Amino acid sequence: MKNVMITSALLIFLFISCDNDDSQNTPPAAPEATLVTSSNTSGKITYLDLLSASAMVKSFTITSVDAEGVFYDSTGDAVIVASRTNNRLEKYTGIKTAITAGTDNLTLALNSVTGDFTNARETAVSGDVVVVTQDQLASNGMINKLFVYKITSTGFTLTKTFTTDFKLWGIHMAGNDLYAVADLTGDIVQYKDFMNNASGNITATKRVTIEGLVRSHGITYSSSDDVMILTDVASATSGTDGGLIIIKNFSSVFNATAAAGTIMMTNQVRIYGPNSLLGNPVDVAYDSTTKNIYVAERLNAGGEVLTYSYPTASGDFAPKNIRLEAGVTSVFLLRK
Repeated sequence: MKNVMITSALLIFLFISCDNDDSQNTPPAAPEATLVTSSNTSGKITYLDLLSASAMVKSFTITSVDAEGVFYDSTGDAVIVASRTNNRLEKYTGIKTAITAGTDNLTLALNSVTGDFTNARETAVSGDVVVVTQDQLASNGMINKLFVYKITSTGFTLTKTFTTDFKLWGIHMAGNDLYAVADLTGDIVQYKDFMNNASGNITATKRVTIEGLVRSHGITYSSSDDVMILTDVASATSGTDGGLIIIKNFSSVFNATAAAGTIMMTNQVRIYGPNSLLGNPVDVAYDSTTKNIYVAERLNAGGEVLTYSYPTASGDFAPKNIRLEAGVTSVFLLRK
């Protein structure tokens, strides 16, 4: 019995020792900071390694002239877009290989069934789930809809669809909750435990108005900073009336606002004015490490990617960087 106990103790010691050695010998994952964009005129996506000393923008041709809702997965070195050209989700792989080889086109690796949706406006990705917004159009029977797909090894499997009672544009997944902007309004909508809903008509958990916001398109949320950022395109034909709205301590502000209530300007930090160069900011991304805000400005100069420093107070702030990007429709930032 004593020998058995000694042997067991020895095995436990060896197991723990080996386990510790393995963890100590595993190199930490290299940090990553990548910015990607899509376009609705050029048939290209762009890739920018923000940690590279040269920081050169790489442009790649895809099969969709018109693409929205760009997303980048560094593990699979893959970009996902909602194609408005082909009316399907598309996944392209081999970006880093293409950079090394000096080629400018990407391989279409996976796609969803063509025609599930038309007039796509945005995607939100959480794990192996992709949500696509469909904005109403004659081609889809004037139906605003959310499509939920599961990413598999062979494609995208449609698992659920939800019909909404408002026009859709930007969406963002925050944990199990989905936030959406109500196009043509200054409202945002929350769906608690979004994936637990059954297919069909979906009712918002809460809808609130953002004071002073005319018409929102872009939305992003940082859980680490508890910051919500919204874009205001205002009039689609004006190149000077757009803006950004930053809501700090968003969780407490949103929770303290009653359903159908208003988040007042006193709880906002706003970037508006001619110096901002914001006309139709259609999408936004936020880097909680550098505190930079990246905006896809669609109207001015035919498309620009604008970078702003995080503001501490409202004002008419000029972007710290301006990059021409023809037809830019969406911007996504990956930080690891």
